[in-house]
Amino acid sequence: MSPENLKYLLVGILVFGFLVRKTLGFLNVKNPIPPIPDTLSEYLNLSKLEESKAYQKENFRFTLLAGIFSFVFTFLFIALGWFGAIDSWVAGFGFPPLLKSLVFFGLIFIGSDLLSLPFDYYNTFVIEEKFGFNKTSVSTFFKDKIKGYVLSILVGGGLLLVFLWLIHQMGADFWWQFWIIAAAFMVMINLFYTAWILPLFNKLTPLDEGDLKSKILHYAQSVDFPLDNIFVIDGSKRSSKANAFFSGFGKRKKVVLYDTLLDQHPPDELVAVLAHEVGHYKKKHILWSMFLSVVQVGLMLFLLAQFIFSENMSFALGGQAWSAELNIIGFTMLFTPVSMIMGIGMNWLSRKNEFEADEFAKQTFAGEPLAEALKTLSVKTLSNINPHPWYVFVNYSHPPLLERLERLEK
Repeated sequence: MSPENLKYLLVGILVFGFLVRKTLGFLNVKNPIPPIPDTLSEYLNLSKLEESKAYQKENFRFTLLAGIFSFVFTFLFIALGWFGAIDSWVAGFGFPPLLKSLVFFGLIFIGSDLLSLPFDYYNTFVIEEKFGFNKTSVSTFFKDKIKGYVLSILVGGGLLLVFLWLIHQMGADFWWQFWIIAAAFMVMINLFYTAWILPLFNKLTPLDEGDLKSKILHYAQSVDFPLDNIFVIDGSKRSSKANAFFSGFGKRKKVVLYDTLLDQHPPDELVAVLAHEVGHYKKKHILWSMFLSVVQVGLMLFLLAQFIFSENMSFALGGQAWSAELNIIGFTMLFTPVSMIMGIGMNWLSRKNEFEADEFAKQTFAGEPLAEALKTLSVKTLSNINPHPWYVFVNYSHPPLLERLERLEK
């Protein structure tokens, strides 16, 4: 394909993706406020439903504005060849190929993050503040940014350096060699995330002795789930929203409960939430998700290997000669439709897994306290109880609340 036609294709994919995302968002936010279901009558009133709809509309308007801003910049960078202009400017300093690529990506990363910074700030300190969710201080916000930059340079930069070195040294075989490295890295992150990375941003403390811990340990023993690592994370320093998650394998597995979760739910509901997370482990959802993620990375790298050495792709983005970094950017855009399809498939699988984990909790502990916990979480986070089906199909990794309650309360 000629450089000109490639440029048109990239612009077409950009426009298509933008229109699909915003159309789905519009359909979702325009879905009418439903009558209060009987199952939520003790938790919801019309005022709370209207507040939830206002939160959805506020977020949609914000993401629309941010999306248009990002779309326009990306469109101009493609149409006017600005990616290639930056690449040629960096090349003018006479850097070796690897360093040239790193400097190019560093400039793109810094520029992109600086442009998104006002939007991140507004979302945190205006929208989330307005609806009572934000607990982040300005100091914490910027400290998180700095820590994120350091991690990106050390970890992301290191991986990128290895990736680019393999492209330059190994030719078309780079893809399977980096796939092995990427797979090992993904497993390592899953194993050590709560020990190495999470403590840089949050404080983890062992769950105190008491009624809750006794009930959790008793439940874990009843389902043959050895559990020594139960931690509480200080999520309240950033948001009033509650959560819980499970991380690691074998002896390194940990259950992490947000302090906000402990404040909002009685022990039986917390054990039910834990039972749901144990269900993911027992049903091998974590292993399967890891496996599928590794397969996706392999597929992406294989497809990239078919494009990475194309001069026409570099020319399409305004380059003066073949450029690995320009081709990586071009491929990322070309891969967007494939990524969208794979994302829909992964979300479908994730929703299926959530139903299975709910059922496991219902069978091994009880369905009622899990249903009560989901109701409280949904109401307190102003969740949409009437999302548009197409929006759910494309974007939801968890089933809508009413579908989960219907199965739990049978």
